[in-house]
Amino acid sequence: MTQASHKPDETAVSAALFAEIQQFYGRHMRAMDECRVEDWTGDFMHDAVFATNARPEPQHGRAEIAQNAEAAARQLQEKGILRRHCVTTLELQQATGLTLLAKTYALITKTVVGARSELEFVCTCEDVLVQHEGRWFIRHRQVYRDDLPKV
Repeated sequence: MTQASHKPDETAVSAALFAEIQQFYGRHMRAMDECRVEDWTGDFMHDAVFATNARPEPQHGRAEIAQNAEAAARQLQEKGILRRHCVTTLELQQATGLTLLAKTYALITKTVVGARSELEFVCTCEDVLVQHEGRWFIRHRQVYRDDLPKV
């Protein structure tokens, strides 16, 4: 049996940039998990798009994304639920100039205080990241929950 050779992607990024983006996602996801919605939504461009197969229509703009994130955070707090986003298998590709395509898996856990933690969702995520004034922002996020049709 022969194995096909694997050629490194020509759009690979440097190790330093890879580490920088991992730090970005660590801070970004921790902000959501700690219900710091303003910090989390601050990582989106003002005209960003957030699309997911869990909603019929994409969310357009930071304000709409923030409104939905605040409602979700409030519901979780009212129910005493802690949610954690564990982002794994980061793959980065240089798109153009100061734009990156970031692909990850997100394992989302749910814990009711005093109860056992459980895996709630597994998702595939694709973000278009842009650098603006020395900082990374999300221009477009596409999330596919594995338990729902991709549509």
